[in-house]
Amino acid sequence: MSNSPRLRSLFSLSRGRLLLVAVALALAAALGYLAFTRFSAGNKSTAPRRLAILPFRNLRPDAETDFLGFSLADAVITKLGYVSNLIIRPSSYVSRYRNRAVEPARVADELNVNTLLMGSYLREGDNLRVTAQLIDVTSNQPLWAEKIDLKYENLLSLEDCVTEQIIGGLNLMLTPAESDRLRRDRPQRPEAYEYYLRGVDLYSANNFRVALQMFDKAVALDPGFALAWAHRGRTYNASGSFDFGGREAYRKAQEDFDKALSLNPDLIDAVIFKANLLTDTGRVEQSVPLLREAIKSHPQHAEAHWELGYAYRFAGMLKEAIAEGERARQIDPQVKITSSAFNSYFYDGQYQKFLDSLPPREDNSFVLFYRGLGRYYLGQMQAATADFDRAFALDPSMYTQIGKALGYEAAGRRDSGLELLRDTERRIEASGVNDPEGIYKLAQGYAVLGDKAAALRVLRKSIEGGFFCYPYFTTDPLLKNLRGEQEYASLVERARERHEEFRRKFF
Repeated sequence: MSNSPRLRSLFSLSRGRLLLVAVALALAAALGYLAFTRFSAGNKSTAPRRLAILPFRNLRPDAETDFLGFSLADAVITKLGYVSNLIIRPSSYVSRYRNRAVEPARVADELNVNTLLMGSYLREGDNLRVTAQLIDVTSNQPLWAEKIDLKYENLLSLEDCVTEQIIGGLNLMLTPAESDRLRRDRPQRPEAYEYYLRGVDLYSANNFRVALQMFDKAVALDPGFALAWAHRGRTYNASGSFDFGGREAYRKAQEDFDKALSLNPDLIDAVIFKANLLTDTGRVEQSVPLLREAIKSHPQHAEAHWELGYAYRFAGMLKEAIAEGERARQIDPQVKITSSAFNSYFYDGQYQKFLDSLPPREDNSFVLFYRGLGRYYLGQMQAATADFDRAFALDPSMYTQIGKALGYEAAGRRDSGLELLRDTERRIEASGVNDPEGIYKLAQGYAVLGDKAAALRVLRKSIEGGFFCYPYFTTDPLLKNLRGEQEYASLVERARERHEEFRRKFF
């Protein structure tokens, strides 16, 4: 792969591209700096402003500069994520507006925001022109607009210009703690930041292997870049389950999160990612205190609430899990699927509501798998099988292999389904995958296809691994073949005991 001219072009950093990334750093720093250098004392509103920062449009698209449009937006979004009186849409929500002429009112309605930051850029030789505009969509009035012309070697002047012009537009009032947080995590090397941005993009496409290569380069060039360590850890955690990276990937993820937090103990991304790792690896009792503390300091952080709901559902606290998920969606109505599905509705028997919570994406194997599973529960076997097949074709990972096996069962191909499940189990055992919720789904597959011994064996592994969603176990129709087995009763009793202990400890 390293000998491919296309990949050499992708991963090699030319001088021009490094300078373009410096623009991203400068603009991100400027927008962060504006928030803690000055504020308007006349701002009395307590309702957080809802802001979306759209990708900057490249007015002369080319392979060397196209990446900058999304990178600029992502840099600003990341910097302003600490501001408590600002609800800012994450990069994943705005990526679909890349290099598109948009209608502000329509985009604001789609993203449920009242403020948009829009811009464009044009490279001509050694010159770069950046145009930015901050729009109050409610009044349809620009709060600030500016054209910034600069030489590449004078990129830092961009920070001062944007700072002076946009302070009055956002009118933000920050606490001293927020001001301090915004000063942190500025990468020291522009090339490290580009590698980081590419890693984030690749992660969003579920290309964990190449994403890790990018994060490796980022932290090698800039060992003090806490955010890059945090995102590398998140990628290791995901690859641990989805790509059968197993115990070694989990170990590296833990190390990366600890490194990120040693560099910046207040880095909310690292806290949330670490909590997810703890939940996924059977330590939900350690995950919950981290997330509750994060919510105390970041009460408007939708992902922190979402992740706490994720932890609660592992412990079988389904009503509480639903409440946290809905709180996340109240803060940010676009919260649906990023790294997790709203399974609490699913486990609570609200199958249609679960399906309605899924985004209409046909290019994401995780979403397709869960849509197929919801339809399977509703008896819509033909539609479920189509979803499972599509998910498997996109990415033959642990979850999609289980879905494919259920599709085989629906088609009357029991032996093919069992063969696929056994291959999945062998890979889990060999690599040390410890995704107890995913492993539970393997037990479901075995139960549906009639291999009771295998189903009970895997169910035990799931419960002992930290998935003890007792209320779901007692009602799950896919386990009906096991309910007459003595071992099943013993296993469910273990889940009940840990579920009750969790309830006593945290509620």
